[in-house]
Amino acid sequence: MERSDFHRHSAEALEHLDEKLGDLEHERLDVDLAGDVLTLTFADGARFIINAHSAAGQVWMAAGTTAWHFDYDPSSGTWVSKRNGDELMQTVAATVGKKLGMDLSL
Repeated sequence: MERSDFHRHSAEALEHLDEKLGDLEHERLDVDLAGDVLTLTFADGARFIINAHSAAGQVWMAAGTTAWHFDYDPSSGTWVSKRNGDELMQTVAATVGKKLGMDLSL
């Protein structure tokens, strides 16, 4: 993927997550997008980090002791982990939803 395409697609994904998760922002969740790093901070001090890793051409996510590397799939317009087939938006919804004790859809 061309670097400019990577930056466009990764920025769209991070901005979408910032907007949707920002709507949930309250005393249990703080959402902060700074450049290409989205930090989700929970009331208990836990942090989930989602960032665009331009050198690898991937979006990376770290949540607790688990990490994912997502590649852009142009045929579906989604970010998918080659390791296990997880999709970025579904993975974020599941992990954040579990942490907050609620069902999320992104």
